[in-house]
Amino acid sequence: MKQNFIDIKDLTVAYESKPVLWDIDLEVPQGVLMAIIGPNGAGKSTLLKTMLNIIPKISGKILFNGQSYKQVYKKISYVPQRNSVDWNFPTTVLDVVLMGRYGHLGWFQRPGKKDKAIALDCLEKVSMTTLKDRQISELSGGQQQRIFLARALAQEGDIYLMDEPFQGVDIKTEKSIIEVLKSLQKQGKTLIVVHHDLDTVPVYFDHVTLINLQKIASGTIAENFNEENIKKTYADNKFQRKVTEVGL
Repeated sequence: MKQNFIDIKDLTVAYESKPVLWDIDLEVPQGVLMAIIGPNGAGKSTLLKTMLNIIPKISGKILFNGQSYKQVYKKISYVPQRNSVDWNFPTTVLDVVLMGRYGHLGWFQRPGKKDKAIALDCLEKVSMTTLKDRQISELSGGQQQRIFLARALAQEGDIYLMDEPFQGVDIKTEKSIIEVLKSLQKQGKTLIVVHHDLDTVPVYFDHVTLINLQKIASGTIAENFNEENIKKTYADNKFQRKVTEVGL
């Protein structure tokens, strides 16, 4: 049995006194590739942002290998949703990836040769080296997504939190990204990915958490990705039809 690497206990989060996550308990073993699924507005992105201290919690505890976020933030890599990023900011592809190195630098210290070499290696892993001098605003949505994945890789974290990394990309890019994620998992990294396509959940992931304001179920795909849990999660939701589409 894998050791729990992330422990969330009694987590409640609210916007303007309205709960958006309620009494969440979640245990994530080390080295898993976990999907977070649920309908729109279920609190999936909120969960990630709360883990990252971007959104404050009303109550509860979040520990990473027994430590708080402030103690381990340098080891946590984050890929935000594309629509939350200002893609018109004037910066090159390489400079975006180098941002992943800032946690390894001291105050006012600029990235050195080692940092640049790591950034270029990360661009190579996502097949984007030839575009290193391009402005990030000039790239397609799929290319931008791969650049942000490269930035996360450059951070050399132990935990990767990703908010819909497959959003708006073509199938070729999607398969390329999942290959990188599976490679990270083989290295012992722990990955939590907000995902919306139920068809690919059992193909891409080995663990799943289903939420709709509260946790419905969490654990291995074999034990938790089933018709009963999907119905509970997507009750009274247009995605209910997905239950039959994925053959459950």
